[in-house]
Amino acid sequence: MRWEEVCEHKQLQDLPFKIELNKWGQIVMSPVKIKHSFYQGRIQRLLESLLNTGEVMPECAINTSDGVKVADVVWCSENRFDKIQDEVSASIAPEICIEVKSAGNSLDEIEFKKKLYLEAQAVEVWLCNEQGQIKFYNKQGELAQSLLVPDFLKQIKR
Repeated sequence: MRWEEVCEHKQLQDLPFKIELNKWGQIVMSPVKIKHSFYQGRIQRLLESLLNTGEVMPECAINTSDGVKVADVVWCSENRFDKIQDEVSASIAPEICIEVKSAGNSLDEIEFKKKLYLEAQAVEVWLCNEQGQIKFYNKQGELAQSLLVPDFLKQIKR
């Protein structure tokens, strides 16, 4: 299956699952809990409050070497957004790709997605665990804080 087909398929609309494709075009669905949605929303609002440029978006579909993956939250510069805004799935990853771990994700899966986003030209990948702790990464490895948004919290609180 191609991403365009997933987006247009009537039976796949309004499901309570995050949908992605693997490299063989198979649909992968992950259920999300309220806490996952809470962290996703909080991260989005914090990014919007700290950045005056670019676009902050939830659920951004990104082409990777392992199929289309959907980052929970992304930040995209105006320049990069101009390149991808009319695409069905982003041909180049936004500069910041953020994954919120849910019970359905293994640590290996999250690490793999981090690698895929960096390969797809993300500048930073942020990983939020189930307790709201955020770790920041770039191609060189883990960062003490985000280089793109240095004032971003390392812990999301309720």
